[in-house]
Amino acid sequence: MQIIDFTTHPIGITALVIFGLAYLLVMAEEFVHLRKSKPVILAAGLIWCLVAYVYAQHGQPEVAAEAVRHNLLEYAELMLFLLVAMTYINALEERQVFDALRAWLIRKGFGLRALFWLTGGLAFVISPIADNLTTALLMCAVVLAVGNGQPRFIALSCINIVVAANAGGAFSPFGDITTLMVWQRGIIDFFGFFALFIPALVNFLVPALLMHFAIPNLKPTAAADAVPMQRGARRMIALFLLTIITAVSVHNFLHLPPVIGMLTGLGYLQLFGFYLRRSHRSQHAQPAGDHAELVGERKPFDVFAHVARAEWDTLLFFYGVILCVGGLGQLGYLALVSEVMYQHWGATVANISVGLLSAIIDNIPVMFAILTMNPAMDETQWLLVTLTAGVGGSLLSIGSAAGVALMGQARGVYTFFGHLKWTPAIALGYAASIAAHLWLNG
Repeated sequence: MQIIDFTTHPIGITALVIFGLAYLLVMAEEFVHLRKSKPVILAAGLIWCLVAYVYAQHGQPEVAAEAVRHNLLEYAELMLFLLVAMTYINALEERQVFDALRAWLIRKGFGLRALFWLTGGLAFVISPIADNLTTALLMCAVVLAVGNGQPRFIALSCINIVVAANAGGAFSPFGDITTLMVWQRGIIDFFGFFALFIPALVNFLVPALLMHFAIPNLKPTAAADAVPMQRGARRMIALFLLTIITAVSVHNFLHLPPVIGMLTGLGYLQLFGFYLRRSHRSQHAQPAGDHAELVGERKPFDVFAHVARAEWDTLLFFYGVILCVGGLGQLGYLALVSEVMYQHWGATVANISVGLLSAIIDNIPVMFAILTMNPAMDETQWLLVTLTAGVGGSLLSIGSAAGVALMGQARGVYTFFGHLKWTPAIALGYAASIAAHLWLNG
């Protein structure tokens, strides 16, 4: 596909300014309360209108049309994959799977230091399967429930959860949007990501060990009733795992896009949902010791209600970002950046810089830009940029979706400046994880 260099053309500069203004609004979402999808969707439309105009002026109107269709296909695969994953997570939440786990943790009566490690460890383990945002919110709910009156414990635990969730997502194709994009492109195969397990673990453990001694050595009073999972919850977990296996299998053995396997998995959930609806019983409880035994369910299962509850603002944000970055690439900016970073700086320095950049700018446009540039790198360097883009956002509270969400959930306790105090410790873990990767996988 032919790309004409418009980087110094007024149209190119205008497109760059539009994207910059849109992304400033995205970064200010917490303060202006404007959903992040709105400015980037508008920017995407304006940028592609400019692209189409300049290519038409050069007698190549078909080039812009072909390029935008290519970007739309990229987005469609990502959006449908995430839509299925979000639907499963919403369905498991409705079946009270996460509530049951939270209640169990609270009932066990762990000390604050034990809970600090337990919530961080679970965030690291769960985020490779569920997304890191859902995982972080679940673990933060546990911390808030048991840490009432202990703001220092809550703040440090939130930092630990953000770091752990982002680190856990970095070694799994399902754990983060960036790893998913790399896997769907076929750059690294499914099992290749697990080479990042030790570096990701190092990224989590180094700051956690430093924060451990700042946690009050207290044991809060355990008080919570058991929360039973609703009918079909365990089978739904099994279907989610089967869906992941299907997505991996169709990609590895049949060389189809992973999204085909995920949509097939949505069919599993729809058929099981049909069974739940046909066999629905009204919920009623019977005394069973100190707790209540759940016999039925609250309301008939409706899979499309869970589709509707997907994070549509996030999904549409991805559309805007992918189309904006694709448009800037068509104007020649990505080729320019690629030349500076990967030819002048070198791959290792460039990929480490990507992680630092993702602490300020969302890692999704950064990773999509790199995939669009497609610099000549071996698998070690592709794994490095996957690691740094995934964990670099932990350096600042605004650097990842998990951090932004927890600032809202633990408002006034977990703050930007509270996180910033521990940025040196997190940066030490960042550097240690890179060193571990280059030592083990270099």
